[in-house]
Amino acid sequence: MCGIAALFGVESAERYVADLLFAIQHRGQESCGISVRTADSTILTYKQMGLVKQVFTPAVFEHFTGTVAIGHVRYPTAGSSDVLNSQPHEGEFLNGSKIAFCANGDIVNYAEWRSFLEGKGVTFTSSNDGELITKLIVYHCVADGMDIKEAIAAVQREIKGAFSALLLHGEYLYAFRDPHGFRPLVMGHLTWQGGGEIPSEGSCFASESCAFGIIGARFVREVMAGEILRLKRNRPVEIAGRNSLMPRYCIFELIYFSRPDTITFDETVYAVRKRIGAILARYDHDLPGGDDLVVMAVPDSSNFVALGYAAEKRVPFEMGLIRNHYVGRTFISPHQEKRDEGVKQKFNPLPRFFDRKRVVLVDDSIVRGTTLRKIVRMIRGAGAREIHVRIGSPRVTGPCFYGIDTPTRAELIANNKTIEETRDYLSADSLKHLSLDDLLHVVKYPDHFCTACFSGDYLYVPPSFVKQNAPRG
Repeated sequence: MCGIAALFGVESAERYVADLLFAIQHRGQESCGISVRTADSTILTYKQMGLVKQVFTPAVFEHFTGTVAIGHVRYPTAGSSDVLNSQPHEGEFLNGSKIAFCANGDIVNYAEWRSFLEGKGVTFTSSNDGELITKLIVYHCVADGMDIKEAIAAVQREIKGAFSALLLHGEYLYAFRDPHGFRPLVMGHLTWQGGGEIPSEGSCFASESCAFGIIGARFVREVMAGEILRLKRNRPVEIAGRNSLMPRYCIFELIYFSRPDTITFDETVYAVRKRIGAILARYDHDLPGGDDLVVMAVPDSSNFVALGYAAEKRVPFEMGLIRNHYVGRTFISPHQEKRDEGVKQKFNPLPRFFDRKRVVLVDDSIVRGTTLRKIVRMIRGAGAREIHVRIGSPRVTGPCFYGIDTPTRAELIANNKTIEETRDYLSADSLKHLSLDDLLHVVKYPDHFCTACFSGDYLYVPPSFVKQNAPRG
Protein backbone atom coordinates (compact mmCIF):
# COMPACT_ATOMS: atom_id res chain seq x y z
CA MET A 1 0.00 0.00 0.00
CA CYS A 2 1.32 3.40 -0.98
CA GLY A 3 0.06 6.89 -1.73
CA ILE A 4 0.45 8.95 -4.89
CA ALA A 5 -0.29 12.58 -5.75
CA ALA A 6 0.12 15.08 -8.60
CA LEU A 7 -0.56 18.68 -9.54
CA PHE A 8 -0.65 20.06 -13.08
CA GLY A 9 -0.18 23.58 -14.40
CA VAL A 10 0.49 25.58 -11.23
CA GLU A 11 3.63 27.40 -10.13
CA SER A 12 5.55 25.60 -7.35
CA ALA A 13 3.59 22.43 -8.06
CA GLU A 14 6.11 20.43 -6.04
CA ARG A 15 5.11 22.22 -2.82
CA TYR A 16 1.45 21.42 -3.40
CA VAL A 17 2.36 17.79 -4.05
CA ALA A 18 4.36 17.68 -0.82
CA ASP A 19 1.24 18.88 1.02
CA LEU A 20 -0.90 16.27 -0.72
CA LEU A 21 1.59 13.56 0.26
CA PHE A 22 1.63 14.81 3.83
CA ALA A 23 -2.16 14.39 3.95
CA ILE A 24 -1.87 10.75 2.84
CA GLN A 25 1.26 9.97 4.89
CA HIS A 26 -0.76 7.21 6.61
CA ARG A 27 -0.47 5.22 3.36
CA GLY A 28 3.32 5.02 3.53
CA GLN A 29 5.93 6.01 6.09
CA GLU A 30 9.15 4.41 4.84
CA SER A 31 10.17 6.78 2.03
CA CYS A 32 8.85 9.54 -0.20
CA GLY A 33 9.73 11.20 -3.48
CA ILE A 34 8.67 13.89 -5.95
CA SER A 35 9.43 14.40 -9.65
CA VAL A 36 8.97 17.84 -11.22
CA ARG A 37 9.06 19.16 -14.76
CA THR A 38 11.12 22.33 -14.66
CA ALA A 39 10.77 25.45 -16.82
CA ASP A 40 13.21 24.06 -19.41
CA SER A 41 11.19 20.78 -19.59
CA THR A 42 13.78 18.81 -17.62
CA ILE A 43 12.49 16.14 -15.23
CA LEU A 44 14.11 16.21 -11.80
CA THR A 45 13.46 13.63 -9.10
CA TYR A 46 14.25 13.82 -5.40
CA LYS A 47 13.51 10.91 -3.05
CA GLN A 48 14.78 9.78 0.31
CA MET A 49 13.95 7.50 3.19
CA GLY A 50 11.79 9.19 5.79
CA LEU A 51 8.59 11.18 6.22
CA VAL A 52 7.45 13.97 3.90
CA LYS A 53 8.17 16.81 6.32
CA GLN A 54 11.61 15.40 7.07
CA VAL A 55 12.63 14.91 3.45
CA PHE A 56 11.12 17.92 1.67
CA THR A 57 12.60 20.87 3.51
CA PRO A 58 12.65 24.49 2.22
CA ALA A 59 16.27 23.97 1.22
CA VAL A 60 15.29 21.12 -1.11
CA PHE A 61 12.64 23.22 -2.84
CA GLU A 62 15.02 26.11 -3.53
CA HIS A 63 16.52 24.26 -6.52
CA PHE A 64 13.66 21.94 -7.29
CA THR A 65 10.60 23.63 -8.76
CA GLY A 66 8.20 23.41 -11.69
CA THR A 67 4.59 23.70 -12.82
CA VAL A 68 3.91 19.95 -12.94
CA ALA A 69 4.84 17.41 -10.27
CA ILE A 70 4.05 13.86 -9.17
CA GLY A 71 4.88 12.26 -5.83
CA HIS A 72 4.80 9.08 -3.81
CA VAL A 73 4.87 7.85 -0.21
CA ARG A 74 5.92 4.23 0.20
CA TYR A 75 4.83 1.36 2.37
CA PRO A 76 7.02 -1.57 1.27
CA THR A 77 5.11 -4.62 0.05
CA ALA A 78 7.38 -5.62 -2.84
CA GLY A 79 11.11 -5.03 -2.59
CA SER A 80 13.26 -4.12 0.38
CA SER A 81 12.94 -0.94 2.39
CA ASP A 82 15.62 1.22 0.78
CA VAL A 83 15.89 4.31 -1.40
CA LEU A 84 16.39 2.28 -4.60
CA ASN A 85 12.87 0.93 -4.21
CA SER A 86 11.37 4.33 -3.46
CA GLN A 87 9.38 6.16 -6.12
CA PRO A 88 8.96 7.96 -8.53
CA HIS A 89 11.09 6.01 -10.99
CA GLU A 90 12.57 7.54 -14.12
CA GLY A 91 12.85 6.03 -17.59
CA GLU A 92 14.84 7.36 -20.53
CA PHE A 93 14.28 7.18 -24.29
CA LEU A 94 16.89 6.98 -27.00
CA ASN A 95 16.62 10.72 -27.67
CA GLY A 96 17.43 11.48 -24.03
CA SER A 97 13.91 12.51 -23.01
CA LYS A 98 12.56 11.05 -19.78
CA ILE A 99 9.42 9.90 -18.06
CA ALA A 100 8.76 9.90 -14.33
CA PHE A 101 6.36 7.32 -12.96
CA CYS A 102 4.84 6.35 -9.62
CA ALA A 103 2.13 3.87 -8.65
CA ASN A 104 0.17 2.40 -5.77
CA GLY A 105 -0.39 -1.36 -5.83
CA ASP A 106 1.33 -4.67 -6.45
CA ILE A 107 1.87 -6.70 -9.63
CA VAL A 108 1.16 -10.43 -9.56
CA ASN A 109 3.06 -11.34 -12.77
CA TYR A 110 6.10 -9.20 -11.91
CA ALA A 111 8.60 -12.07 -12.32
CA GLU A 112 7.28 -12.96 -15.77
CA TRP A 113 7.62 -9.44 -17.17
CA ARG A 114 10.93 -8.73 -15.48
CA SER A 115 12.34 -11.91 -17.05
CA PHE A 116 10.97 -10.81 -20.43
CA LEU A 117 12.58 -7.37 -20.22
CA GLU A 118 15.90 -8.70 -18.94
CA GLY A 119 15.90 -11.08 -21.91
CA LYS A 120 15.69 -7.98 -24.11
CA GLY A 121 18.71 -6.43 -22.40
CA VAL A 122 16.85 -4.15 -20.00
CA THR A 123 18.60 -3.70 -16.63
CA PHE A 124 16.99 -3.03 -13.25
CA THR A 125 18.30 -1.15 -10.21
CA SER A 126 15.51 -2.18 -7.82
CA SER A 127 13.01 -4.95 -7.11
CA ASN A 128 10.07 -2.54 -7.17
CA ASP A 129 6.93 -2.97 -9.26
CA GLY A 130 6.99 0.69 -10.24
CA GLU A 131 10.36 0.36 -11.97
CA LEU A 132 9.05 -2.61 -13.94
CA ILE A 133 6.05 -0.64 -15.27
CA THR A 134 8.29 2.33 -16.06
CA LYS A 135 10.66 0.20 -18.13
CA LEU A 136 7.88 -1.75 -19.80
CA ILE A 137 6.29 1.51 -21.00
CA VAL A 138 9.66 2.71 -22.33
CA TYR A 139 10.23 -0.67 -23.99
CA HIS A 140 6.90 -0.52 -25.83
CA CYS A 141 7.69 3.00 -27.05
CA VAL A 142 11.23 2.18 -28.21
CA ALA A 143 10.91 -1.40 -29.44
CA ASP A 144 7.30 -1.40 -30.66
CA GLY A 145 7.02 2.20 -31.85
CA MET A 146 4.09 3.04 -29.58
CA ASP A 147 3.34 6.47 -28.23
CA ILE A 148 2.92 6.89 -24.46
CA LYS A 149 -0.86 6.48 -24.55
CA GLU A 150 -0.60 3.25 -26.54
CA ALA A 151 2.14 1.94 -24.24
CA ILE A 152 0.00 2.61 -21.14
CA ALA A 153 -2.93 0.80 -22.76
CA ALA A 154 -0.66 -2.16 -23.54
CA VAL A 155 0.53 -2.25 -19.93
CA GLN A 156 -3.08 -2.23 -18.73
CA ARG A 157 -3.66 -5.38 -20.79
CA GLU A 158 -0.42 -7.13 -19.90
CA ILE A 159 0.16 -6.42 -16.22
CA LYS A 160 -1.94 -8.43 -13.77
CA GLY A 161 -2.61 -6.88 -10.39
CA ALA A 162 -3.16 -3.46 -8.89
CA PHE A 163 -1.74 -0.18 -10.19
CA SER A 164 -3.15 3.29 -9.81
CA ALA A 165 -0.50 5.41 -11.46
CA LEU A 166 0.80 8.83 -12.50
CA LEU A 167 3.22 9.44 -15.37
CA LEU A 168 5.01 12.63 -16.37
CA HIS A 169 6.34 12.98 -19.93
CA GLY A 170 7.13 16.10 -21.93
CA GLU A 171 4.19 18.49 -21.76
CA TYR A 172 1.77 15.78 -20.62
CA LEU A 173 0.65 14.28 -17.33
CA TYR A 174 -1.11 10.91 -17.41
CA ALA A 175 -3.26 9.41 -14.66
CA PHE A 176 -4.53 5.85 -15.01
CA ARG A 177 -5.67 2.74 -13.13
CA ASP A 178 -5.58 -0.99 -13.76
CA PRO A 179 -8.67 -2.39 -15.53
CA HIS A 180 -10.21 -3.63 -12.26
CA GLY A 181 -9.42 -0.51 -10.23
CA PHE A 182 -8.12 -2.34 -7.16
CA ARG A 183 -6.55 0.79 -5.67
CA PRO A 184 -8.18 4.24 -5.46
CA LEU A 185 -7.23 7.35 -7.43
CA VAL A 186 -9.23 10.58 -7.42
CA MET A 187 -9.11 13.88 -9.29
CA GLY A 188 -9.58 17.38 -7.91
CA HIS A 189 -9.14 20.96 -9.04
CA LEU A 190 -7.91 24.12 -7.39
CA THR A 191 -10.33 26.60 -8.99
CA TRP A 192 -12.89 24.74 -11.09
CA GLN A 193 -16.45 25.42 -9.89
CA GLY A 194 -18.22 22.68 -11.84
CA GLY A 195 -20.14 22.62 -15.08
CA GLY A 196 -18.69 22.21 -18.54
CA GLU A 197 -15.32 20.73 -19.36
CA ILE A 198 -12.64 20.46 -16.69
CA PRO A 199 -9.59 22.57 -17.61
CA SER A 200 -6.17 21.02 -17.11
CA GLU A 201 -4.49 23.86 -15.20
CA GLY A 202 -4.84 23.33 -11.49
CA SER A 203 -5.93 19.70 -11.79
CA CYS A 204 -4.67 17.47 -9.00
CA PHE A 205 -4.70 13.77 -8.24
CA ALA A 206 -4.31 11.77 -5.05
CA SER A 207 -4.92 8.32 -3.66
CA GLU A 208 -7.54 9.80 -1.34
CA SER A 209 -9.88 12.79 -1.58
CA CYS A 210 -9.01 13.86 1.98
CA ALA A 211 -5.74 15.23 0.58
CA PHE A 212 -7.47 17.95 -1.43
CA GLY A 213 -8.56 19.99 1.58
CA ILE A 214 -5.01 20.77 2.60
CA ILE A 215 -4.39 22.71 -0.65
CA GLY A 216 -7.91 24.10 -1.00
CA ALA A 217 -8.81 21.91 -3.99
CA ARG A 218 -12.28 20.60 -4.85
CA PHE A 219 -13.03 16.93 -5.33
CA VAL A 220 -14.10 16.35 -8.95
CA ARG A 221 -14.42 12.58 -9.41
CA GLU A 222 -12.66 9.24 -9.27
CA VAL A 223 -10.40 8.13 -12.07
CA MET A 224 -12.39 5.16 -13.34
CA ALA A 225 -11.07 1.61 -13.43
CA GLY A 226 -9.04 1.13 -16.62
CA GLU A 227 -9.27 4.82 -17.53
CA ILE A 228 -6.35 6.83 -18.96
CA LEU A 229 -6.53 10.60 -18.42
CA ARG A 230 -4.15 12.91 -20.26
CA LEU A 231 -3.49 16.54 -19.31
CA LYS A 232 -1.90 19.25 -21.43
CA ARG A 233 -1.75 22.99 -20.86
CA ASN A 234 -4.60 25.07 -22.28
CA ARG A 235 -6.73 21.99 -22.91
CA PRO A 236 -9.46 20.28 -20.90
CA VAL A 237 -8.67 16.97 -19.24
CA GLU A 238 -8.82 14.32 -21.96
CA ILE A 239 -10.02 10.75 -21.59
CA ALA A 240 -7.26 9.16 -23.66
CA GLY A 241 -8.36 5.56 -23.24
CA ARG A 242 -10.39 3.13 -21.20
CA ASN A 243 -9.69 -0.57 -20.70
CA SER A 244 -12.23 -1.28 -17.99
CA LEU A 245 -13.18 -4.70 -16.67
CA MET A 246 -15.44 -5.67 -13.77
CA PRO A 247 -14.34 -3.57 -10.77
CA ARG A 248 -12.51 -5.36 -7.95
CA TYR A 249 -12.08 -2.55 -5.44
CA CYS A 250 -10.13 -3.42 -2.30
CA ILE A 251 -12.65 -3.56 0.54
CA PHE A 252 -9.81 -3.25 3.05
CA GLU A 253 -9.51 0.39 1.96
CA LEU A 254 -12.90 1.01 3.56
CA ILE A 255 -12.14 -1.10 6.64
CA TYR A 256 -8.68 0.22 7.50
CA PHE A 257 -6.45 2.01 5.04
CA SER A 258 -8.35 5.06 3.88
CA ARG A 259 -8.82 8.01 6.19
CA PRO A 260 -12.41 8.37 7.47
CA ASP A 261 -12.76 11.78 5.79
CA THR A 262 -12.16 10.24 2.38
CA ILE A 263 -14.56 9.38 -0.44
CA THR A 264 -13.34 6.07 -1.86
CA PHE A 265 -15.05 3.89 -4.48
CA ASP A 266 -18.11 6.16 -4.30
CA GLU A 267 -18.36 5.46 -0.57
CA THR A 268 -17.96 7.85 2.34
CA VAL A 269 -15.50 5.94 4.49
CA TYR A 270 -16.69 7.11 7.91
CA ALA A 271 -20.31 6.22 7.06
CA VAL A 272 -19.33 2.70 5.98
CA ARG A 273 -17.46 2.20 9.24
CA LYS A 274 -20.40 3.42 11.32
CA ARG A 275 -22.70 0.98 9.50
CA ILE A 276 -20.26 -1.83 10.26
CA GLY A 277 -20.36 -0.91 13.96
CA ALA A 278 -24.15 -0.87 14.00
CA ILE A 279 -24.28 -4.40 12.59
CA LEU A 280 -21.75 -5.61 15.15
CA ALA A 281 -23.95 -4.22 17.92
CA ARG A 282 -26.90 -6.27 16.64
CA TYR A 283 -24.81 -9.39 17.19
CA ASP A 284 -24.76 -8.52 20.92
CA HIS A 285 -28.45 -8.60 21.83
CA ASP A 286 -27.49 -10.95 24.67
CA LEU A 287 -24.75 -8.70 26.10
CA PRO A 288 -26.39 -6.86 29.01
CA GLY A 289 -25.96 -3.11 29.34
CA GLY A 290 -25.36 -1.25 32.56
CA ASP A 291 -23.38 1.62 34.00
CA ASP A 292 -20.22 -0.47 34.01
CA LEU A 293 -20.31 -1.23 30.24
CA VAL A 294 -18.34 1.01 27.85
CA VAL A 295 -17.51 0.85 24.14
CA MET A 296 -14.10 1.91 22.95
CA ALA A 297 -11.97 1.64 19.83
CA VAL A 298 -8.42 0.64 19.17
CA PRO A 299 -7.66 4.15 17.85
CA ASP A 300 -7.74 5.53 15.24
CA SER A 301 -8.93 3.37 12.33
CA SER A 302 -11.69 1.76 14.44
CA ASN A 303 -13.10 4.96 15.95
CA PHE A 304 -16.12 5.20 13.68
CA VAL A 305 -16.85 1.48 13.91
CA ALA A 306 -16.96 1.85 17.68
CA LEU A 307 -19.14 4.97 17.37
CA GLY A 308 -21.59 3.06 15.21
CA TYR A 309 -21.63 0.20 17.71
CA ALA A 310 -22.19 2.51 20.67
CA ALA A 311 -25.02 4.41 18.97
CA GLU A 312 -26.83 1.21 18.00
CA LYS A 313 -26.30 -0.43 21.40
CA ARG A 314 -27.02 2.84 23.28
CA VAL A 315 -23.90 2.42 25.38
CA PRO A 316 -21.37 5.20 26.06
CA PHE A 317 -18.47 5.53 23.64
CA GLU A 318 -15.28 6.25 25.56
CA MET A 319 -11.66 6.94 24.66
CA GLY A 320 -9.98 4.69 27.17
CA LEU A 321 -6.77 4.35 25.19
CA ILE A 322 -4.74 7.44 24.42
CA ARG A 323 -2.77 7.26 21.21
CA ASN A 324 0.60 8.92 20.73
CA HIS A 325 0.20 10.43 17.26
CA TYR A 326 3.93 10.76 16.82
CA VAL A 327 4.04 6.99 16.34
CA GLY A 328 3.02 5.87 12.86
CA ARG A 329 0.74 3.04 11.85
CA THR A 330 2.09 -0.16 13.37
CA PHE A 331 0.33 -2.37 10.82
CA ILE A 332 2.42 -1.00 7.95
CA SER A 333 5.74 -1.42 9.72
CA PRO A 334 7.71 -4.04 7.73
CA HIS A 335 9.04 -5.97 10.75
CA GLN A 336 7.27 -7.68 13.65
CA GLU A 337 9.67 -6.34 16.27
CA LYS A 338 8.92 -2.79 15.12
CA ARG A 339 5.18 -3.49 15.33
CA ASP A 340 5.56 -4.83 18.88
CA GLU A 341 7.67 -1.86 19.95
CA GLY A 342 5.19 0.48 18.27
CA VAL A 343 2.30 -0.84 20.39
CA LYS A 344 4.17 -0.03 23.60
CA GLN A 345 4.97 3.46 22.38
CA LYS A 346 1.63 4.13 20.72
CA PHE A 347 -1.06 3.42 23.34
CA ASN A 348 -1.51 4.26 26.99
CA PRO A 349 -4.60 3.52 29.11
CA LEU A 350 -6.36 6.33 30.94
CA PRO A 351 -5.44 6.06 34.65
CA ARG A 352 -8.25 4.73 36.86
CA PHE A 353 -10.61 4.57 33.89
CA PHE A 354 -10.89 0.79 33.54
CA ASP A 355 -11.44 -0.12 37.20
CA ARG A 356 -14.02 -2.95 37.27
CA LYS A 357 -15.46 -1.95 33.90
CA ARG A 358 -16.83 -4.24 31.22
CA VAL A 359 -15.28 -3.16 27.93
CA VAL A 360 -16.43 -3.72 24.35
CA LEU A 361 -13.14 -3.29 22.49
CA VAL A 362 -13.65 -2.63 18.78
CA ASP A 363 -10.93 -3.15 16.18
CA ASP A 364 -10.99 -3.17 12.39
CA SER A 365 -9.35 -6.56 11.80
CA ILE A 366 -7.12 -9.28 13.20
CA VAL A 367 -4.22 -10.30 10.99
CA ARG A 368 -1.49 -11.83 13.13
CA GLY A 369 -3.15 -11.13 16.47
CA THR A 370 0.03 -10.08 18.26
CA THR A 371 -0.83 -6.37 18.45
CA LEU A 372 -4.38 -6.88 19.70
CA ARG A 373 -3.18 -9.40 22.27
CA LYS A 374 -0.86 -6.78 23.80
CA ILE A 375 -3.67 -4.21 23.86
CA VAL A 376 -6.13 -6.57 25.56
CA ARG A 377 -3.55 -7.43 28.19
CA MET A 378 -2.79 -3.75 28.68
CA ILE A 379 -6.47 -3.01 29.33
CA ARG A 380 -6.82 -6.03 31.61
CA GLY A 381 -3.79 -4.86 33.57
CA ALA A 382 -5.40 -1.43 33.92
CA GLY A 383 -8.32 -2.96 35.81
CA ALA A 384 -10.97 -4.05 33.29
CA ARG A 385 -13.26 -6.80 34.62
CA GLU A 386 -14.41 -8.07 31.21
CA ILE A 387 -13.15 -7.45 27.68
CA HIS A 388 -15.37 -8.31 24.71
CA VAL A 389 -13.51 -7.95 21.41
CA ARG A 390 -15.53 -7.02 18.33
CA ILE A 391 -13.92 -6.99 14.89
CA GLY A 392 -15.29 -4.92 12.01
CA SER A 393 -14.29 -7.41 9.31
CA PRO A 394 -14.38 -11.16 8.66
CA ARG A 395 -11.46 -13.38 9.58
CA VAL A 396 -8.38 -12.75 7.41
CA THR A 397 -7.57 -16.17 5.95
CA GLY A 398 -5.48 -15.30 2.90
CA PRO A 399 -2.62 -12.98 1.95
CA CYS A 400 -3.14 -9.98 -0.32
CA PHE A 401 -1.29 -9.82 -3.65
CA TYR A 402 -2.61 -6.40 -4.66
CA GLY A 403 -0.80 -3.98 -2.36
CA ILE A 404 -1.28 -4.89 1.31
CA ASP A 405 1.53 -6.58 3.19
CA THR A 406 -0.54 -9.24 4.91
CA PRO A 407 1.61 -12.25 5.72
CA THR A 408 1.67 -15.74 4.29
CA ARG A 409 -1.20 -18.08 5.14
CA ALA A 410 0.94 -19.72 7.83
CA GLU A 411 1.32 -16.40 9.71
CA LEU A 412 -2.38 -15.53 9.70
CA ILE A 413 -3.94 -16.37 13.05
CA ALA A 414 -7.24 -17.40 11.43
CA ASN A 415 -5.46 -20.30 9.72
CA ASN A 416 -3.90 -21.56 12.93
CA LYS A 417 -6.59 -21.04 15.56
CA THR A 418 -10.33 -21.37 15.84
CA ILE A 419 -12.43 -18.43 17.03
CA GLU A 420 -12.38 -19.82 20.54
CA GLU A 421 -8.62 -20.45 20.44
CA THR A 422 -8.08 -16.91 19.16
CA ARG A 423 -10.24 -15.54 21.98
CA ASP A 424 -8.13 -17.47 24.46
CA TYR A 425 -4.90 -16.28 22.81
CA LEU A 426 -6.08 -12.67 23.12
CA SER A 427 -7.12 -13.20 26.77
CA ALA A 428 -10.57 -11.80 25.90
CA ASP A 429 -13.89 -12.81 27.45
CA SER A 430 -15.55 -13.05 24.03
CA LEU A 431 -14.71 -12.49 20.38
CA LYS A 432 -16.96 -11.82 17.39
CA HIS A 433 -16.20 -10.92 13.78
CA LEU A 434 -18.40 -9.24 11.21
CA SER A 435 -19.60 -11.80 8.66
CA LEU A 436 -18.66 -11.45 5.00
CA ASP A 437 -22.32 -11.24 3.98
CA ASP A 438 -22.91 -8.40 6.42
CA LEU A 439 -19.76 -6.61 5.28
CA LEU A 440 -20.98 -6.67 1.68
CA HIS A 441 -24.36 -5.35 2.79
CA VAL A 442 -22.83 -2.06 4.00
CA VAL A 443 -21.50 -1.05 0.55
CA LYS A 444 -23.50 0.19 -2.45
CA TYR A 445 -22.06 -2.18 -5.03
CA PRO A 446 -21.11 -5.46 -3.31
CA ASP A 447 -20.23 -7.18 -6.59
CA HIS A 448 -17.53 -4.57 -7.26
CA PHE A 449 -15.26 -5.45 -4.33
CA CYS A 450 -12.31 -7.77 -3.88
CA THR A 451 -12.71 -9.83 -0.69
CA ALA A 452 -9.99 -12.38 -1.44
CA CYS A 453 -8.26 -11.99 1.94
CA PHE A 454 -11.52 -13.14 3.58
CA SER A 455 -13.05 -15.44 0.96
CA GLY A 456 -10.11 -16.85 -1.00
CA ASP A 457 -11.76 -15.63 -4.22
CA TYR A 458 -8.64 -14.34 -5.96
CA LEU A 459 -8.67 -12.78 -9.40
CA TYR A 460 -4.90 -13.12 -9.87
CA VAL A 461 -2.45 -15.09 -7.73
CA PRO A 462 1.30 -15.67 -8.21
CA PRO A 463 2.27 -19.11 -9.57
CA SER A 464 4.36 -19.71 -6.42
CA PHE A 465 1.25 -19.34 -4.25
CA VAL A 466 -0.77 -21.71 -6.44
CA LYS A 467 2.00 -24.32 -6.26
CA GLN A 468 2.45 -23.86 -2.51
CA ASN A 469 -1.26 -24.32 -1.82
CA ALA A 470 -2.07 -27.01 -4.40
CA PRO A 471 -3.77 -30.18 -3.10
CA ARG A 472 -1.29 -32.92 -2.25
CA GLY A 473 -1.85 -36.10 -4.24
